[in-house]
Amino acid sequence: MKLFGTDGIRGKVNRGSMTPEVVLRVGMAIGAVLREQDSIRRHQVLIGKDTRISGYIIESALTSGICSMGVDVTLVGPIPTPGVAFLTRALRLDAGVAISASHNPFYDNGIKIFSGSGFKLSDELEQEIEQLAIADSCPIKRPSGSKVGKAYRLDDAAGRYIEYIKSSIPRGIDLVGMKVVIDSANGAAYKITPQLLRELGAEVVSIHDEPDGLNINHNCGSMHLDPLAEAVRTHEAHIGIAHDGDADRTLLVDEHGTLVDGDLIMSILALELKREQRLKGNTVVATVMSNLGIERYLDRHGIKVIRTKVGDRFVVDEMRKQGFNFGGEQSGHIVFFDYNSTGDGPITALQVLYLMRKRNMRLSELVKGIELYPQVLINVPVAARKDLKEFPAITKAINDATKALGTRGRLLVRPSGTEPKIRVMVECEDPHLAQTSADRIAGLINKYLGEKKS
Repeated sequence: MKLFGTDGIRGKVNRGSMTPEVVLRVGMAIGAVLREQDSIRRHQVLIGKDTRISGYIIESALTSGICSMGVDVTLVGPIPTPGVAFLTRALRLDAGVAISASHNPFYDNGIKIFSGSGFKLSDELEQEIEQLAIADSCPIKRPSGSKVGKAYRLDDAAGRYIEYIKSSIPRGIDLVGMKVVIDSANGAAYKITPQLLRELGAEVVSIHDEPDGLNINHNCGSMHLDPLAEAVRTHEAHIGIAHDGDADRTLLVDEHGTLVDGDLIMSILALELKREQRLKGNTVVATVMSNLGIERYLDRHGIKVIRTKVGDRFVVDEMRKQGFNFGGEQSGHIVFFDYNSTGDGPITALQVLYLMRKRNMRLSELVKGIELYPQVLINVPVAARKDLKEFPAITKAINDATKALGTRGRLLVRPSGTEPKIRVMVECEDPHLAQTSADRIAGLINKYLGEKKS
């Protein structure tokens, strides 16, 4: 069994890698790896989660596995994934775990593991945990008696995280006079972002902030922006903010209800960082999904764009490798190494609000002049992942589209790292060519690999 994907362990609850039995073993493996690194001192792991009903199952199994290996656990309850990364680092703990399936439906769940420095684990360390968890000999050398671990609850975790977010803007800055609509996706930030902005003086309209364990990401949040846009127009707000279930993403709508995606957010924030001489290497790290238009825009302002594979962990890895401090994804993962070690939705939202306040400009004015290429993205559900090269018709369609696009656009066909889907993205100055190319390729993928309906 393979456990780790591009963003930790993820799957349907009580199936495959997301059963209590497997999670228990993962907890044991985490504890065993920590004790192997240093068998003398007492280790401690922080565990946070989003609002899924299955969080209780995963949290209990994980806690039991970790404690059974003589490692203590600090439980913080519902909190954004970036809050887990921050608290792990701030409390000087050995590791942190976020229980979440991010933007996926409630019936999925997942485990993201952070090191004591707040970064996601290396591939090598994930592989070591995976091998221990699935081994027939798991577990080995379990302690007993007084050497087993204990679980503690940290009651002020959310407050600590909120105060840290505030520290990312200068003292004395407030948001008085700004009306903000927040869609927390019935997820981990349902209290945190509204409270943060109210404490800074903003007038807050909060929607989708009543999680019941089943409604996380359901027709709301960063995956479904229509309700947010409507609320912004209805309440005549200055801006709308949308998170996903674990709030490591932020997407925005301006005062007209128009989408401002991760590419546009990166562009305006990168330009401001450069103005302040705080953009290391005058470089932004983005992914292959980021629009060609932002690359052209940033280039005109003396900012280079480096691209990675899709996934915020690849963005973070490239930033660490080359010493850059800013990057992100079109989907809304924005990474400021000046503030946190992973994509942080609440910090991203606050940085944009601060920029609006500092420049005395509306969001629509800040993004004016950034011309995005028409981009078509089609997600094709598949029954099984197979090499597309096995299918000549699909290969021919991809080659034909690539030739037709020439220098006017880009084509990207890739399997999702988190869902059983193949993503087809076509970007071109000619929107008709982009749409027809994407439709042709997606149709063939669906024909040969699509889910078979009974």
